[in-house]
Amino acid sequence: MTLKKANLTEQKSDSAHPITKLRELNEPKERSEQRLDSLVRRLRAGDHTAAAELVDIYYKQIYLFMRRLGHDPQVSEDLTQESFLNAWHHIGQLRDGKALNGWLYRIAGNVSRLYWRRHKNKKMAALDNIDISDSTNGHDIAEHNEQLEQLKNAVARLPVKLRQTVILHYMQQLTIAEAADAAGIRDGTFKSRLNRALTTLRKQVI
Repeated sequence: MTLKKANLTEQKSDSAHPITKLRELNEPKERSEQRLDSLVRRLRAGDHTAAAELVDIYYKQIYLFMRRLGHDPQVSEDLTQESFLNAWHHIGQLRDGKALNGWLYRIAGNVSRLYWRRHKNKKMAALDNIDISDSTNGHDIAEHNEQLEQLKNAVARLPVKLRQTVILHYMQQLTIAEAADAAGIRDGTFKSRLNRALTTLRKQVI
């Protein structure tokens, strides 16, 4: 399986409050269920063209996921490629298009966790993929920039499981069901972790 590396842009601006508008910091995903079902059928049939399409659709998202999990750019690229290779080798586990997001992110999350187990003493890279506001008001820009810096630091300090919930749901834009599937936990457990994470962030980012 040949992976095509996308032209990655790690920053996206946002003018709203960082806690309530985390989801808007990433590009919206508009994948029709019918298109994804067709893609999954082709993948399960061993269609290499479909594999290339999967990479085209998801490469940037999985790369940013790795960056947000604390990996540096080069490691993120390596782990992203490893994630797609693992997905291709285990494509028979994928049920349908509705399960694609959670399934692919679960594979990527596992790849990330295995990396950290092998590199326990390695320091996490800074969460530097959140841009500042495009506001024309200099004071607003400075204030928003300070808020975002506080948010990045606060997210980075969260325990791994809580950090992952924020990243999956707000930054990667997965639904609760998809994010819970990606984390390998029940919806209720995911919601509980997410609430704990947001409570912690609100205390630190005003």
